[in-house]
Amino acid sequence: MLTHKNNSDTVIIVLHEIYGINEHIINVCKELSKRKYDIIIPNLLKDRIKFSYDQEERAYNYFMNNIGFEGSLNQLKQILFNVRPHYKKVYLLGYSIGATLAWLCSQTKLCDLVVGFYGSRIRDNPTVVPKCPTLLFFPTEEKSFDVDDLIIKLTKIDNITVKKICGKHGFADPFSKNYNNKSSFIAYKEILVFVKKVSALS
Repeated sequence: MLTHKNNSDTVIIVLHEIYGINEHIINVCKELSKRKYDIIIPNLLKDRIKFSYDQEERAYNYFMNNIGFEGSLNQLKQILFNVRPHYKKVYLLGYSIGATLAWLCSQTKLCDLVVGFYGSRIRDNPTVVPKCPTLLFFPTEEKSFDVDDLIIKLTKIDNITVKKICGKHGFADPFSKNYNNKSSFIAYKEILVFVKKVSALS
């Protein structure tokens, strides 16, 4: 687990993809730390450091066979229980499997805001009802499911804002072959607006 301490009353827990804590996640956390938030980056792969992008199948199999969503969710809930008493606000920011885990935690009352990028497995849990404001980003193109169909289901649920942004899975990751600079800029601008709006209401 990596941390950035700024003596803030707000902590952002950043949840990585199947690849682990890689350059993309580290850079995201550096940028967030510049805004004076405290940052926590759990290693959901436990003793495994990280996988490269060309090891996608191996990384996926490792996560599903050795870690799994249930194990990761329990790990994340324990972290939330531990940090909750020390912060006024607890935010979750997740990518892919990290976004799905953030989504599952949105119903626990352990966090105050959730942002998720291309959490494709959210489709397996469409009945979750977030107890905090939740912003989800999906690309226009996904190999494994119908994006529009999932968005229709999600927009019927309270506390959710869903944005479909031009690109493929990984559009916000500068190290991904699917990186889309314009779409990434749009998404992060949306996050700033969302956080500002939520903060004004709290």
